[in-house]
Amino acid sequence: MHTNYLALAIVIGYMVGLGLLTSVIQRSVNTTTTFTSGTSGHSGVPAVLVGLMLMSEFIGTSASVGTAQEAFKSGISAAWNIIALALGFLFYAYFLAGKYKESGQNTISGVFADVWGPQTRLATSLVMIFALQIVGVAIYAGGGTILSGLLAVDRTLATVICGIVSVLYVFMGGMKSVVYTNVIHSLMKYVGVAVALWFGLTKVGGFGELQARVPAEMFSWTNAGWGQIFAWFIAGIGATFSTQYVIQAINTVETRQKAKAASLYTALLLVPFGIATALVGVCSLALFPTIKSINAFSALITDMNGVMAGVVAAGMAASLFGTMAAISVATATLLYKDFYVRFVARTDGKHDDEKRSLTFIRITTIVAGLLPIVLAIYTPNILQMTFLAKAIRASLSVLVLLVFYAPWFGTRTGALLSIVISLVATIAWFLMGNPYDIDPAYVALVIPLIIMGLSSLVERVRGTTPVPTETIRSAPD
Repeated sequence: MHTNYLALAIVIGYMVGLGLLTSVIQRSVNTTTTFTSGTSGHSGVPAVLVGLMLMSEFIGTSASVGTAQEAFKSGISAAWNIIALALGFLFYAYFLAGKYKESGQNTISGVFADVWGPQTRLATSLVMIFALQIVGVAIYAGGGTILSGLLAVDRTLATVICGIVSVLYVFMGGMKSVVYTNVIHSLMKYVGVAVALWFGLTKVGGFGELQARVPAEMFSWTNAGWGQIFAWFIAGIGATFSTQYVIQAINTVETRQKAKAASLYTALLLVPFGIATALVGVCSLALFPTIKSINAFSALITDMNGVMAGVVAAGMAASLFGTMAAISVATATLLYKDFYVRFVARTDGKHDDEKRSLTFIRITTIVAGLLPIVLAIYTPNILQMTFLAKAIRASLSVLVLLVFYAPWFGTRTGALLSIVISLVATIAWFLMGNPYDIDPAYVALVIPLIIMGLSSLVERVRGTTPVPTETIRSAPD
């Protein structure tokens, strides 16, 4: 391996360009509302831009590198990992986008608090922050793998560099920066993956030669196993239903119709990306059958010329920056609304001025972006970490559906217990190595239903009605 200076220069040039754009955007970011929502006054963000942004956020380096890693082992069926997200956004468009928009909230914890009381707010925030940090771990692990190939340095150092650099531009611009720079990121991701796939197929000798050089099951859409595929769908759909930066992004548009349109744009953009990324992993298997699966994507880059490697690496950098920006801003928003406003701003007896609040959010954004670095260094399987984060959010997605469509089912205590027990059980199941070959996503799906059902039964036995006193502020579909 040797340092690819030309490719590195292209990536640095891309980053500098983003920095200049962010500096311009930063001039209009002078309130917490603008930082966390990306809007000022009554001006919304176009739905197509939000669709591009959401696509960019969901296909970070963990999705790109992780899907290629899985495809190295199970073939084209690894694409279901990303196609599941597309289906999730399709459902989101018709069942949840409008309801989230009309709720008047831009945090999931706020939506839950409207129906199940304030005791669920902190628990939901902590679960979401934890899940987002796990996503950050996978993002940095993927970015470190790519950068280590470019710099010819240890993956640990490359991961640290990724972590430090990725939080700088979002620190300046907040959600407004995320919206507009992620449009550029989305285009770069598509270009990067397209170039990588073209290079891989060319290197192999064409699609026909690729089919001849790898086992036939690598082109089976069910090779990963139905259990795994269904688990990807549960976790993927759950992630779209309950991820903080999704609702935050949807609230940047003006109407529920535009919120629905943004979700549909995202779904359409995800499918071809998932298939292309999986094929990259299969190409890598044909070309480098003896490498570690985690290097499936980076091995192709290190074999390219400088310009081509720079374009693909810039696309991967876009994957990293886009998702980490969303994670950092989403985490900062939750900490600000559910902790700072509640416990800090109201305890000193003084009026909480806008400048101090904005400073808190900016600092929190940096901290949230840097925390996952340590764990990312020791992450051997990127897709597994991404899947765990999705599984954790799947439990919240069950509660999201209940809060909008069946607020009478369960109780406030049941909701709180569902959040806490699902988190502990899902992580424990993952750490035990998925006993009986049952994925954590199934655990996360079932536990809230059981607990909420039992809580309803207990309340009925006691002779009380388990209907919350508050109702969500949402217009009927």
